[in-house]
Amino acid sequence: MSEEPNVRRGSTELWRPADPAFRADPYPFYERLRSTDPAHRLDGYTVVVTRHADVSSTLRGAEFARDIERHSAAPANDPVSQRRKERASSGARSILNLDPPDHTRLRRLVTQAFTPRSVERLRAITERMVDEVLDAASTAGGFELIDELAFPIPFRVISEMLNMPIDRSDELREWSQILTATLEPTATLEDLDAAEAAIGELIPFLDSVIADRRLNPGEDVVSALLAAEAEGDRLDMAELMAFVVLLYVAGHETTVNLIGNGVLALLNHPDQLEAWRDDPELDSVAVDELLRFDGPVQQTVRAPLDTVTYRGTDGDPVEVRYGEVVITCLGAANRDPEMFAEPNQLILGRPNANRHLAFSSGAHYCLGASLARMEAEIAITRLIRRFPGLHLVGEPRWRDRLTIRGVDRLELAF
Repeated sequence: MSEEPNVRRGSTELWRPADPAFRADPYPFYERLRSTDPAHRLDGYTVVVTRHADVSSTLRGAEFARDIERHSAAPANDPVSQRRKERASSGARSILNLDPPDHTRLRRLVTQAFTPRSVERLRAITERMVDEVLDAASTAGGFELIDELAFPIPFRVISEMLNMPIDRSDELREWSQILTATLEPTATLEDLDAAEAAIGELIPFLDSVIADRRLNPGEDVVSALLAAEAEGDRLDMAELMAFVVLLYVAGHETTVNLIGNGVLALLNHPDQLEAWRDDPELDSVAVDELLRFDGPVQQTVRAPLDTVTYRGTDGDPVEVRYGEVVITCLGAANRDPEMFAEPNQLILGRPNANRHLAFSSGAHYCLGASLARMEAEIAITRLIRRFPGLHLVGEPRWRDRLTIRGVDRLELAF
């Protein structure tokens, strides 16, 4: 899972998250920001950075914190930011929003349950799941990609990892949509209330699963988390619950949008689709280019622990002080021509595609990156090689979101 911002910020002529045109296709706006005002101040305490170098150094820098509720000032006239601070002061925090030493401790513990072996053992299962979907689609002559492949596969895989029942997929998808709405810069108090209600429905279900796994441990990730220990330390119940919620609800979201955005990008670049279909050597690198070209997470945030300075318009310094917030625009960084030649072109053999920041970077690099890559590679390669006549039917429909960017509906025929 990639980390996501939980901050509400204003808008300017160049940064307009409430504008449907901005959300529908943010890349022209990113290009203008990056070329004219790469360290763009939104208000008295928020700066958006769009250069790859600035975004990367901010994500990696020890002089920045992820816990913005603790290290930034919530404006008195912004009830959403005030509510977030209140929520952050009570209960266990998600590992996404913690800083060292708390983040280091939790990451060390949960990494024991997220080993390369635990991911790789899911490869054959994922291949079988994808083949079953494509068998049914072949008989029908086509299918709707998101509902029939891009969502069910990651959901079933994370359910397999956690040994969760798969009969609650509709509820999970609804919970996920509600929770990810709070990550948008346009989130409202109503969105926060809906998220609290969704968590209230989810927790009793997960409580029963965890209680059962304590009595009947298996080879799943929940059992591994219960057993995880480092230097005599264990996860307490609140920490365990917070991480299981993150895995179960958010564990599929990045991959759903990676598959949807990736397939659409290939259909819009038929030469690249054909190249990948005919060259298995691209299998190990093509997903990174899809992530760079139109990644599922577009932005995240950091709070400086001391004054930092970016190079702004015409090289003028832009200072950001403690208590302020930096929005790191991952989508803009991934199209930066100073890092990527012909950045607006999809080039699956791009030699430095793995320099993208779609999975963040530094201490908060996405814990589930290898799983998302594997799922996307299997789903997309099997789809394009089985159906050489793959084509769009009608126009795709995008989710009306900015932070978590993804196709909502994509009808395909063979």
